[in-house]
Amino acid sequence: MRLGQIVGALIVVLGCAGAWGQEEKPPTLGKETEGQQQQQQQKPTLGEAPSLGGPHNFSTTDVRKLLRVRTVFIETIDNTLNDKLAEALSKTGPFRVVARRNEADAILRGTCFDSRRLKSLHSEVFLTDPRGGPIWTDIVREPFNPPPLDKAVMDSASVIVAHLGQSLREAQRK
Repeated sequence: MRLGQIVGALIVVLGCAGAWGQEEKPPTLGKETEGQQQQQQQKPTLGEAPSLGGPHNFSTTDVRKLLRVRTVFIETIDNTLNDKLAEALSKTGPFRVVARRNEADAILRGTCFDSRRLKSLHSEVFLTDPRGGPIWTDIVREPFNPPPLDKAVMDSASVIVAHLGQSLREAQRK
C-alpha cells in the first residue's frame, strides 16, 4: 500500500509541476494591464483607408505594349474628358497626342458619367492598341458640387495622366 501512495503522490507533484510553469491569469474585472490596453488600441485593419474621392483603380494589361506606345489618339469622351486628357497629356504626359487615328500607336477611349444625385463623377478609360487589344485601364471617381463639374473633370484627367505615368515607370523597372 505504501508504494501505491508514493506513486499517487508523485503523479500529483508532477502534475502540479507541469501546471506550475503556466501562468494563471486572474480575472481583471475591467482592470487591464498596460500591454492589454495597447493590444486593444491596435485593432487589425484591412489595409489603407479609402480615399475621399473613392477608389482609384488602374492596371496594366500588357507591359510590353505599354512601353512601345509613343503616340495616342483620344476618342470623344463624355463631359469633354477627352479635351482635358489631351491638355494634360500635352503638358506633362508621357505620350504625344495625335489628331488622326491611323497615326497613333494606341487609342485612349472611355466614359465619363456624372451623377448629379450622387454628386459624383465616374470615369473609366482604356488604352488599347489600334486593333482594340487591351494595354492599360483606369477607373476614377471624383466628387463634385462643390467643386463644379468642370473642375471634377479636370481633376479626373490629371489623376488619369498621373496613373498612366506611374504605370509607365513601374513597367520600365520590370
